[in-house]
Amino acid sequence: MSTPAGGSRLAAVIVLAAGEGTRMKSATPKVLHRIGGRSLLGHAIAAARAVQPQHLAVVVRHERDLVAAHVAEVDPKAVIADQDEVKGTGRATECALEVLPELDGTVLVTYGDVPLLAGETLHTLVAEHEQSGSAVTVITAHLADPTGYGRILRGEDGSVVGIVEQKDATDEQRAITEINSGIYAFDAAVLRTHLASVGTDNAQGEKYLTDVLGLAREDGGRVSAHVVDDLWQTEGVNDRVQLARLGRELNRRLTEKWMREGVTIVDPATTWIDADVAIGRDTTLLPNTQLLGATVVGADATIGPDTTLRDTEVGDGAEVKRTEAHLAVIGPRATVGPFSYLRPGTELGAGGKIGGFVETKNAKIGEGAKVPHLTYAGDATIGEGANIGAGTIFANYDGVAKHHTTIGKHSFVGSDTVLIAPVNVADGAYVGAGSALTGDVDPGQIAVARGRQRNIDGWVARSRAGTRTAEAAEAATRHTDSSSEGQDQA
Repeated sequence: MSTPAGGSRLAAVIVLAAGEGTRMKSATPKVLHRIGGRSLLGHAIAAARAVQPQHLAVVVRHERDLVAAHVAEVDPKAVIADQDEVKGTGRATECALEVLPELDGTVLVTYGDVPLLAGETLHTLVAEHEQSGSAVTVITAHLADPTGYGRILRGEDGSVVGIVEQKDATDEQRAITEINSGIYAFDAAVLRTHLASVGTDNAQGEKYLTDVLGLAREDGGRVSAHVVDDLWQTEGVNDRVQLARLGRELNRRLTEKWMREGVTIVDPATTWIDADVAIGRDTTLLPNTQLLGATVVGADATIGPDTTLRDTEVGDGAEVKRTEAHLAVIGPRATVGPFSYLRPGTELGAGGKIGGFVETKNAKIGEGAKVPHLTYAGDATIGEGANIGAGTIFANYDGVAKHHTTIGKHSFVGSDTVLIAPVNVADGAYVGAGSALTGDVDPGQIAVARGRQRNIDGWVARSRAGTRTAEAAEAATRHTDSSSEGQDQA
């Protein structure tokens, strides 16, 4: 989308996020609960920014500092407006206008708990509002069960004559199925003028934003409705049940989007993709895969099954199975897993391998290098083509500080080795299996750091007498002795 509404005068978007959300029963403010990798408020801000307003204001009150800090993190250019003691959406909107400059053009009002509202819907709302010359345009929808929503009141000519809240509605009005989404486009001057006239004489003692519609109509302004068929875009989150319900629907939409973009998702029901994830064509996602945060997966990769990647980059043609990775980079054609754990700072080069039961942290593993199995590689640099044997431990922590280990290009570390950092193994060197390495190894050398083997005769008979081990040893000895006697006689 280039410019909103084909050159509209979108002066501002106001996002109402001051409510407590008591039905969430949570210490976390309702608008900070998350689905699809973003807070509810984060989704609302993303939709607002999609229409490129001149100004964006977020109205806060409950847990003010937490919400304001989150807004600053998500959108540093957004303006924070504090709602005072007067309750109601009208007063919340008025508080936003007080911190914004004098506005000329269209003002959108949305909510911080309606996460599936799309930027394209707001784009269409602005366009219809301005093309019709309306003073106010409201998004509406028809619900089979409209309980809890404000109802749209229409005149004989079909125009909107007002909105009545559920608690203030008559029985006849409650039978109306067209509901108010709470999302509006206002002429800025109309909004500012009529908000000043709205009172709190209603069942809740609140200053309703909906009252502006009636005042605008009385003043000769046109009030229009933009009816949406996608009811999910009008649904807010009030409790954990709705949070999960909208989360599932958002994920369904995201998986469908990526399948239409050329990604194979074997089981969408068990695949979770966050809103900020990117996936290349011809990539396959196997069951029980989660792509979270800002994860980016290239083309023709295979991810899963049973894999969770958070803020991780995966190159073209890579294969990652039964793995958890966080803030890691997996190069093109690399393979990872199964049962691997890639912690922050892991970088696996093109064609490299991190195999089964391997944990890495702050480790740079070069092109074509292999860490095949049963290894911990922390604070390490492993050169291209190097091979790390099974059971190797990069002992990076001395109880006080972390130290680094470097393995050179095309070097070989034997199985069951402990590399006690800081250690440098040069290019083209070997480390013998079972070594506990404390010193550097030069190019072309082999390092062997282990005690000499001693075999002590009769130890089991003396130290483990009466055990099954001793019985087995005695029987094996008799068999060996008898075999030796037979060979001598022959």
